[in-house]
Amino acid sequence: MLYDVQFRRGPIAALFDLKGDRDTLARWSGKHIPPFPLSPNKFTASGGRWLFYVGPNHWILRADIEREEECERQLRPSEAPPQISIVRISDVFTPFAVTGPDAAAIMSIACPLDLHAAAFGDEDAAFTEIFGLKALVRRLPDGFEFAVEQSYGDMVAAYLARAVA
Repeated sequence: MLYDVQFRRGPIAALFDLKGDRDTLARWSGKHIPPFPLSPNKFTASGGRWLFYVGPNHWILRADIEREEECERQLRPSEAPPQISIVRISDVFTPFAVTGPDAAAIMSIACPLDLHAAAFGDEDAAFTEIFGLKALVRRLPDGFEFAVEQSYGDMVAAYLARAVA
């Protein structure tokens, strides 16, 4: 079966792993991050930055790679109080976009998570598996975006090429 879908490997993004007490993180980061999502497996966006709530006392901040140094200056990870941890992880993940009318079909091959719009909405984001690898997934207007550990990028691209063939 041929699928009407496109996939592309995206550029790396500026990523920061934020852990610790939410109130302390909010005071420390102030206006430099979007509002904290209210529920796990959700994200918020503001000013070209996304904040993903990925676990208890655990968030990932994402911005365009061109803003990485700006984020570093604003968040000051090395000066953070001991109740929180802010670590730059930009070189850890490689993003992919799967778009088109059959994007959900391809994602159902790659991912065990129920990504139907009724179960996984526009503001949802979750760590799950893509082809057996840990991945952070979110919905796009015309498909899905996911990020896997960078060393698996070529392998995932090959898997996607086989899945859409």
